[in-house]
Amino acid sequence: MKFNAPRGTNDILPPDTLKWQYIEKKTHQIFSNYNYQEIRTPIFEYTGLFQRGIGEVTDIVEKEMYTFEDKGGRSITLRPEGTASVIRSFLENKIYGQAQPTKYYYIGPMFRYERPQSGRFRQFHQLGVEAIASNDPALDAEIISLGMRLLQGFGLDDLELHLNSVGCADCRPPYVDKLKNYLNEHQDQLCDNCKSRIDRNPLRVLDCKNKSCQSVIKDAPKITDNLCDSCTDHFDEVQEYLDILNLDYLINPLLVRGLDYYTNTAFEIKDNALGAQNTVFGGGRYNGLAEEIGNRDLPGIGFALGIERLLLSLEAKDIQLPVESGVDLYITVIGDKAKKESFKLLDQLRNQDFRTEMDYLDRGVGSQMKSADRMNAEYTIIIGEDELNNNSATIRNMKSGDEKEIQLSNLLEEMKKLVDKEDI
Repeated sequence: MKFNAPRGTNDILPPDTLKWQYIEKKTHQIFSNYNYQEIRTPIFEYTGLFQRGIGEVTDIVEKEMYTFEDKGGRSITLRPEGTASVIRSFLENKIYGQAQPTKYYYIGPMFRYERPQSGRFRQFHQLGVEAIASNDPALDAEIISLGMRLLQGFGLDDLELHLNSVGCADCRPPYVDKLKNYLNEHQDQLCDNCKSRIDRNPLRVLDCKNKSCQSVIKDAPKITDNLCDSCTDHFDEVQEYLDILNLDYLINPLLVRGLDYYTNTAFEIKDNALGAQNTVFGGGRYNGLAEEIGNRDLPGIGFALGIERLLLSLEAKDIQLPVESGVDLYITVIGDKAKKESFKLLDQLRNQDFRTEMDYLDRGVGSQMKSADRMNAEYTIIIGEDELNNNSATIRNMKSGDEKEIQLSNLLEEMKKLVDKEDI
């Protein structure tokens, strides 16, 4: 029987894994510069966490979660996003008793049962940040700028920042009622999906890409015209702080995001080179989430960025990450005695952080050299009985073809010089 990876999942193979490692390393570095610390939460949680946190009438909870019953009869869900788990951990471990705000970041796989398409998979990977226990508009701007700086660090600079406020528990309900009335008046022009959303989750109608729905949406009441004074002031200050950082943005009243827990600031960063699915990352405030999950009134804000979507964006711009595959030295061996001595040399070199390799298939010299070439070896050396007897061998630069005679007993010192780019 032949087995394949489940639909919507992918094997990430070398040398592509080097790109992932580079992205993760850069993420650790930049997030640490902003004083965000890494948190690692379980890959699955009790289903109720996401039902309460994300919202029972969202597409994620209704259609996309991987939910199953464990052997104890408990309903378990593979995490579809990272924020609810981070807030659960914050509350469970009583981090609110420590100095605030708390600033976390995470990197890991998420799971949603969606129709696989470009940049969208059933197992996908996100990196994200969460800043908890502060409602300061400056923190909103910091979070947004952090995401932008991260993308710029990968070479992406032709991006659009879309910004909105989705209000709060005081001003959003009256706006939702007004929106419902408007949508009901134009129900005959809406797609079936949007018709079903009018009563359950009318804000999601604003995100529909159907042309007929778009013609209705463009004249719909705008939430930015219906904010309370507090939300208006907060939104104005967020923009002031973004102006201080010289970050350009577009006010997009139709931007609502797909999760029920958002309040106040909502944002998305778009790359138009990606076509219809052009959002690289997005996020916003979720000031009611901690109360919904754990009855504790704590504000928060964050964003999540899909690594697969980031790689697509880099590919669309033909941006090559500075990663190199291959080995520093490939030792070609002739004979059993040379193999054992070379095995010892490999160990010494590896202990000094050199990437080294040798043959394990008892191939001839020609085949070993081809293997070295396929491994993108920077240098090669042939060691046989004559080289051992003379304590000398010829080391070759595989790119330039230059060669140099060295003492085998000095191989480690010679490699230190060579890898430091000194000419041979």
